[in-house]
Amino acid sequence: MTARPPPARPHIGLNPSIQFPRTTDWAEDDAWDSTSDSESTKPSTVPSGPSRASGPRKSAATRPDNSSSSTLSSSYTHLQAPNPGSWPPVAHTDEAISPQNGWTIVKKSPDHKAVNAPPTIKSEAHVDDEAYGILEHRDADVEGDMILGELESEAPNQDHAGSLPSQVPKAKQARALIREDADDIVNDPLCGVKHRARHQRDPSPSGSKQRKPENSRSEHSADGDASEKLMRERSIRTNRRHKFVECLSSQDVNIVELRKQAWSGIPSDLRPMAWQLLLGSLPLPTPLRSSTLARKRKEYLSLVELTFARGKEGLDQQIWHQIEIDVPRTRPGVQLWMYASTQRCLERILYVWAIRHPASGYVQGINDLVTPFFQVFLSAYIDSDPELFDPSLLPSHVLNAVEADSFWCLSRLLDGIQDNYIFAQPGIQRSVRRMAELVARIDAPLYSHLESQNVEFMQFAFRWMNCLLMREISVQNTIRMWDTYLAEGPDAFSQFHLYVCCAFLVRWSEKLRQMDFQGIIMFLQSLPTQDWGDHEIEMLLSEAFVLNSIWHNAQSHFNGK
Repeated sequence: MTARPPPARPHIGLNPSIQFPRTTDWAEDDAWDSTSDSESTKPSTVPSGPSRASGPRKSAATRPDNSSSSTLSSSYTHLQAPNPGSWPPVAHTDEAISPQNGWTIVKKSPDHKAVNAPPTIKSEAHVDDEAYGILEHRDADVEGDMILGELESEAPNQDHAGSLPSQVPKAKQARALIREDADDIVNDPLCGVKHRARHQRDPSPSGSKQRKPENSRSEHSADGDASEKLMRERSIRTNRRHKFVECLSSQDVNIVELRKQAWSGIPSDLRPMAWQLLLGSLPLPTPLRSSTLARKRKEYLSLVELTFARGKEGLDQQIWHQIEIDVPRTRPGVQLWMYASTQRCLERILYVWAIRHPASGYVQGINDLVTPFFQVFLSAYIDSDPELFDPSLLPSHVLNAVEADSFWCLSRLLDGIQDNYIFAQPGIQRSVRRMAELVARIDAPLYSHLESQNVEFMQFAFRWMNCLLMREISVQNTIRMWDTYLAEGPDAFSQFHLYVCCAFLVRWSEKLRQMDFQGIIMFLQSLPTQDWGDHEIEMLLSEAFVLNSIWHNAQSHFNGK
């Protein structure tokens, strides 16, 4: 059977300052519009400005009515999409595409004057496999002052390590950014663990600082302390890495030892293999690993080929329509998730998972859960920042491996929390109720204040449970947090995460107790956490560990299950 690709649709690189017009009333109920959440970005090719791509924000928070928590939570997800007719017809010729739906392309010239630009058709050639071939075109679909940005062809020059000017041909970019042993890593993840080049050089404190006057005894002492601290930290990192490599290189990985080491964080280059082992996606015996990887990747490609064999006509239109809405809004402002190649991968992962799990189908928020896996597995094959890398530079079989591994790990993760996404979402309802009961005992003054202001936990904690705090922290912080979650065991994404959310809320206790209802809701929906680093995440995890140790076995403090 000849494989057919998923239906093509236009991919546009949007100026982050664009405001989309709302075209349907149903979108007002979309509580998971990721563009309404702030997202910190690393220096990248994305223009500066607010990362808003949605319609006007909702009005300021008001006191809730007497609706039940169940009604409130169910209004957030399982939306009924409108009649799925938003797909423009796919153009298969080189002729200019005529304007559709009354929209017009507007481009801005250097002097900021609007200039009409003819639409073009652009072919994506990053995947040779027929099941992955996607025709992309620029749609003449913009009205008013919306701007189409050429992200992949007009990216400004970069000074970041691993980034190259846009004038450099893609072939040269690929040679500079993709690891030379990428093909070997596809077949054997252990190859990357053993042979990754070490470019980490900690500058010597004595060599990086100017010589101090001899009479500055206190400054000499400070320099000596700093040098000793650097050497000690470096020694700790080296020892931890050696323990990880030894554990992962054994003929039969000791999962207890791996979890012990992973709790405090996994070295980034060892994370792709360690995550698959901790999730149970890979077997612990080394001899079985390569064959298992090859089988599972082949199975996923077969699923994609079968699912998209009939094109758009063969898809569940309601599921696909919601996916095509959510995918472009995943991680706004992060360049990786604005590339067409990444978005096509995400679409396939989400749709294949949804049709394999009809009890839940696709629910908004699942798209966010793919991003840590995709970035971790992408990092195994490149020597640059994954958030700035265009996956279309990868050879097709490498990109297929990244996509397939992300799919299977997402499936393993959701297997443990699927009741968060089935009808009425009982898993989230249960977790939010338990969180309220815990906070009442952990921080009684905060709980009393929230109660006096008529703040229901469902109004802010629902998103924390549904998206695993991914809307509140960066992907890098999420990845570090998931190291510990995976080390905690298969129930961590429901059980341990509950205590993380409690510690997260109590962290802001003093500020929250000074606010009224509106201030509390607005603060909790836009927390100042986007610039957090590993230290803040590790403190949060430590506090959650203490709460878990105290309360996990004291089930009597829960009024119900």
